[in-house]
Amino acid sequence: MEKSRYEMALESLKSIVEKIHSDLERGEVPSMELPARTKYNIVLDITKGVWKYGDAKITRSAKKIDGAYTLLRTMYMMDFIREMIEQNKSSTLRELYYISEGWDLAKFHTQDESNKLAEDLEIVTRFLREDFKLRPEEDGATVIGNITFEEINRKGNPKRINCRDDVGDAGYAIPYNVEKDKLKIISYDADFVLAIETGGMFDRLVENGYDEKARSILVHLKGQPARSTRRLLKRLNEELGLPVLVFTDGDPWSFRIYASVAYGAIKTAHLSEYLATPTAEFIGITASDIVNYDLPTDRLNEKDIAALNAELTDPRFNTQFWKNEIELMLKLGKKAEQQALAKYGLNYVTDVYLPDKVSELGI
Repeated sequence: MEKSRYEMALESLKSIVEKIHSDLERGEVPSMELPARTKYNIVLDITKGVWKYGDAKITRSAKKIDGAYTLLRTMYMMDFIREMIEQNKSSTLRELYYISEGWDLAKFHTQDESNKLAEDLEIVTRFLREDFKLRPEEDGATVIGNITFEEINRKGNPKRINCRDDVGDAGYAIPYNVEKDKLKIISYDADFVLAIETGGMFDRLVENGYDEKARSILVHLKGQPARSTRRLLKRLNEELGLPVLVFTDGDPWSFRIYASVAYGAIKTAHLSEYLATPTAEFIGITASDIVNYDLPTDRLNEKDIAALNAELTDPRFNTQFWKNEIELMLKLGKKAEQQALAKYGLNYVTDVYLPDKVSELGI
């Protein structure tokens, strides 16, 4: 019988324990090696188009008291993960932090410490924290469109849900674990996926029936998208061959939302191959749109300007398109929201703007 990802993740964790136990048996200082998690060790993998950690390594050992405490917490966390997998339980990252209160010297001082250690285990094992039964507090977003998923429900039984016919206006809620053994794609009838930054615009497209009119699958990103949302977008793109288009506001922070979907984020560089969709296209509001559509705007503030200048040296925006758009936005000194298109009426975005943008991509 094929092993589940949980069982394989547990085996990988046990190998870490065995290595540390072996160190102790040989009378050596126990240690574990992992990639250096600094911005200087982040490289853009040109062949795969995603952010990844480079070759720089750090060794975490018990030679110093801080390192010893970290290894102690690592042992406790791995034992807690083992218990959850064996008992078929799960925990949020917040619950994990509070559970450590009972670990005496191994307890965490802040949740940031426990979150980073969970990420370290992902890096070392190459498994996702979802494989460790650890859930984020953030939830996945929602989906509307003619696609049918088969999800394992709370009782362990498969349940099929069509994201157009079996859901309300809010759509299908993306679960925290969207791997194939938990969420299967049964069927679909669509030409592309449209990932939408804001809830207001998502609701507008749903109300206007854009998913049916344009044969599209709508995914609400809820701002900076959760990992499960990015993972599902990648699956829709790779398994179904559907183009992923990202529709955001026109400001530097929204540009980074697109970049996290397409190329991955520095914080999750160790998971970019699982989360990033390098072929994703940007069809959000641009500086050119502000001019061409004469959109209502807000002035750029100092943080906006600094972020735009930083993006000019960011490899994720190293194309002529982004260089032109960022420089034009800085020249205009203005930014615009998706909802600015309502200047021309509630149907304008679905009748004019999006059809124009999508047709430019040949879809």
